[in-house]
Amino acid sequence: MVDDRFAEARRRLILEIEQEAAVTEPWTGRSRFAPAVMAAIARVPRHEFVATTERDIAYANRPLPIGHGQTISQPYIVAVMTDLLDIAPGDRVLEIGTGCGYQAAVLAELAKEVFSVEVVPTLAAAARERLIRLGYRNVSIRVGDGYDGWPEHAPFDGIIVTSAPPRIPDRLAEQLRPGGRLVIPVGAAGETQMLFRCEKTSDGAITKEAKLPVAFVPMVPAGPAVE
Repeated sequence: MVDDRFAEARRRLILEIEQEAAVTEPWTGRSRFAPAVMAAIARVPRHEFVATTERDIAYANRPLPIGHGQTISQPYIVAVMTDLLDIAPGDRVLEIGTGCGYQAAVLAELAKEVFSVEVVPTLAAAARERLIRLGYRNVSIRVGDGYDGWPEHAPFDGIIVTSAPPRIPDRLAEQLRPGGRLVIPVGAAGETQMLFRCEKTSDGAITKEAKLPVAFVPMVPAGPAVE
């Protein structure tokens, strides 16, 4: 799956993520990310998830456009959000915001099953084809409203949201199992957003820890304007 043409670019990216993890430890509480997470980032061919015109910069540690007003997230952000999810090999994970499928691929390297919801049909179809072509058979994708989650497959061990709602959606919290983790950016577009790591307690309450100031595209509900 890995293209040797990008070996050096991948190596530099891993070093940059490690350095940024150390710098952001005062926020995240994690000076380095789990070896399994870093290995997953190294294995996933990011150049396959960007436009051919962007492949020369596919391993730059920054977001890139993927169309429809969406982006492929900065690799460091993918790494920190994945690490905060604390995925175990047998976990079932829900992703809200499939986009190009890159984050789903990283999750699929770590979890038993990944269920991903995308509001833009064109992005969902392209991501599904791409992930199948790359051999990721443990990812299921559907077109739908991210605020609704995927209740038919709940409860989930982890939920990760790759766009920012103004507050944590109740329906997503409901679909988390007791002991499960939710990693989500919260805040209005154009304002400082905060990345939260949440856990569901045995009595169904949600605890929240602010982890990092971030900037994500807004989480939009499904509607007739989405294409």
